[in-house]
Amino acid sequence: MATIVNTTEEEPMLAVVRFTAELAWADAGPEVADPEVTRLCLEAQEHILAGRWLDMASLMLASADLLLTSPFRVPDKDLECILSVICSLVTKAGSEDQALQITDLICAKLTQQADDKPALRLKVLFSLYNLLPSPYGKAFVYKKALELATAGKAAECIIPSFKNIDSFVSEWGIGNLEQRELYLAIARILKDHKGTTKEYFNFLNKYLATFKGSDDDSATIGDAKEEAVAAIIEFVKSSTLFQCDLLNMPAVAQLEKDEKYQLVYELLKIFLTKRLDSYLEFQTANSALLKDYGLVHEECITKMRLMSLLDLSSHCSSEIPYSAITSALQINDDEVEQWIVKAIAFKILDCRIDQLNQTVIVSRHTERIFGMPQWQGLRTKLGVWRGHVASAINTIQANKVTDEGTQGMQGLMIR
Repeated sequence: MATIVNTTEEEPMLAVVRFTAELAWADAGPEVADPEVTRLCLEAQEHILAGRWLDMASLMLASADLLLTSPFRVPDKDLECILSVICSLVTKAGSEDQALQITDLICAKLTQQADDKPALRLKVLFSLYNLLPSPYGKAFVYKKALELATAGKAAECIIPSFKNIDSFVSEWGIGNLEQRELYLAIARILKDHKGTTKEYFNFLNKYLATFKGSDDDSATIGDAKEEAVAAIIEFVKSSTLFQCDLLNMPAVAQLEKDEKYQLVYELLKIFLTKRLDSYLEFQTANSALLKDYGLVHEECITKMRLMSLLDLSSHCSSEIPYSAITSALQINDDEVEQWIVKAIAFKILDCRIDQLNQTVIVSRHTERIFGMPQWQGLRTKLGVWRGHVASAINTIQANKVTDEGTQGMQGLMIR
């Protein structure tokens, strides 16, 4: 197997052309092969000398195409090296437009036959991504990588990059519609991938949040119904999620008047605004619906008891009597502390138990919905705390002045 050695700035490109040409014409014999190899190399040299990098990319990709399909097989390491040399052409382009044209050619070639060496193709795409200075170019390549990962069933190769999506979106500067397409593509990749339930829910949220309820969304918001339902079911199913903003999202709110999904919206409303008794009433009337969506009644009761405890905490000043807890959670007196400990373990409640007075003294609880009223409440609390801090500082300064004055008087008396 030939080895590509970089001895001059342009030689890797010529070496790639020569290598692929020799491989393509290997079965034709020297009399036919040699002239063809020479012709391709001379053509490559002309493109290099004239700075025709787009033409060079077309030439190299046409040759490299043979390496990506059988019966022409080369070791993955050599193939990656060849494709990386081709990707480096974007750094030589004379303009951003030309670099994007080269990028388009490379992406088109790599996304063909996605099920053949998808991991290698994705690796090359990410190399191309890192070579591009243009935010638009980076966004374009990443989108192609998502398409390749989906078609090639290589989700595990791209999922690690999802944790950086927020910084990517900020860097790319893409608009709301582009973000919507991105989040939906990611959510669909995560949907069928084991162990990514939380991430799947998060990207469903991001997708649904792109619908602002404006006139611009009126024609497309209906397309989000399936994802809105999926997000609701994921939230209800989750044993670790106790807060979400779904209820206030226009893409979710549209379900309230939807004949097919109205009950799903009602279920979400129960989990976010009501208590266990409301859920039990709903379950009695709609048990088949819950089964259809894969919801387990006992698991829903467990979550709804914790939700009911949060609701009690939000409506009590600070102390919750045991009797209120047993009534809301529909449990016995000796089970109260068990459920309090469970809530503390989930980090949705900070409190102490007063066994003597049969009360729970709450210092902090998770709000099931954190919307504008909660933000306003937080602002009020911060204002009060700020006033307390200012008062404490004034008191300390006043005491300091008094102490200094007293010490001064004592000094005069001693004299």
